[in-house]
Amino acid sequence: MTRQLGLGAATALVVGQVIAVGIFLTPASMARGLGSPFWLLVVWLVCGGMALAGALAYGELASRHPEAGGGYVYLREAFGRRVAFLYGWKCCLVMDPGITAALAAGLAAHIAYFVPLSAAGMKAVALSAVLVAALVNVTGTRLGARAVATLTTLKLGALAVIVAGAFLLPRGDWAHFIPFIGQRPGSEPLLSALAGGFVSAFFAFGGWWEAAKLAGEVRDAERVMPRALAYGVATVTLAYILTSAAFIRLVPMDAVTSGGTFAAQAGEVLFGPAGGAALAAIVIVSVAGSLMAVLMMLPRLYYAMGRDGLFPPALGALHPRFGTPARAIGLQAALASVLILIGTFDGIIAYFIFVTVAFIALSVAGLYRLRRRGRPAACHTPGYPVTPAVFIGLAAVLLVLLAAERPRQAVAGAAIVALGIPVHALVERRSADGRPVHAAPGRS
Repeated sequence: MTRQLGLGAATALVVGQVIAVGIFLTPASMARGLGSPFWLLVVWLVCGGMALAGALAYGELASRHPEAGGGYVYLREAFGRRVAFLYGWKCCLVMDPGITAALAAGLAAHIAYFVPLSAAGMKAVALSAVLVAALVNVTGTRLGARAVATLTTLKLGALAVIVAGAFLLPRGDWAHFIPFIGQRPGSEPLLSALAGGFVSAFFAFGGWWEAAKLAGEVRDAERVMPRALAYGVATVTLAYILTSAAFIRLVPMDAVTSGGTFAAQAGEVLFGPAGGAALAAIVIVSVAGSLMAVLMMLPRLYYAMGRDGLFPPALGALHPRFGTPARAIGLQAALASVLILIGTFDGIIAYFIFVTVAFIALSVAGLYRLRRRGRPAACHTPGYPVTPAVFIGLAAVLLVLLAAERPRQAVAGAAIVALGIPVHALVERRSADGRPVHAAPGRS
């Protein structure tokens, strides 16, 4: 792969992937449950700190293994090919197409605000969005990165307009922040609200780890990827805190009913009768950027697994003209299109959130093993060994909360991932030594 992306593009990919529709929905549930601007800020800071700790650890992992695949590569090097295969099995067959389908469907739903669409029309728009994003990313990595960077700039600019309008124009009220620390009447018990807010905020930060899958196409990736991950997570954290504060200044917390209502109310206060249309347009830009980013980053995992012989070797081939993993991109787009047509992606994703968090935590834990093996790294995790331990500890808390909230889904998701074990055995058995010629080192 050609190393053609710089720090700006890599950072934009982190931000572009993470900030989608969540910032317009998550603050409402958090504000309603917590009933306190102070505790809302605390939850954002804790989850932002958690994401930053994980990003710093991923930065060192990317520095040690600056190649396509991200978490798959780190799991392969630290724990062997079987664990890495299970991660890729989960991502390729379920999680990645599900996320792609959900983003495309969300994009179509907000386009329907401007153009009336039937159910079939919304599916057609969603399918078209997937096709366009896939074609752009097949045509060239640099073209895809420019598209993501442009959309990321637009979405950050739109959020900046909301924040500036809320605090500089006489549209809101500082009284909405009072009481600042105490919970308002009707709020959930604090511990329960903090637990629910933590889970919601983590989902809003979800995906920061995906940019590492593009490390094989980043110039001087050993030094650039750690900075891009850290800068990207810091930018997202700041954007979430400021946007949530802007919403609170525009709309009293007592008036919060739902995510969509909260955002729409804020839009009406700020933009007048056209507030709904303005917010819908901003969401379209945000979701389009995330859709473009996921179809750029996620297929690099299938490419890496194809190169290792754990997926069909055809997925490990680059387009002869464009130099992109066109078949891997096409696979993700095709699977996402199937999910859009059958319309069950939201339920499917919910079953694999628990195991996704577990794999990300395991990837970070792998840093301890890789350090002991003594392979040099251009960048090291600040605060090691505490920094990765902080992320792993908070991830463990999140796993407990997820398992307690949806135990059946957690168990079912883990069981489906476990079905990949015999599949991995069959894949490895196809070659006499279990290693294709071009496979990277790693234990089976």
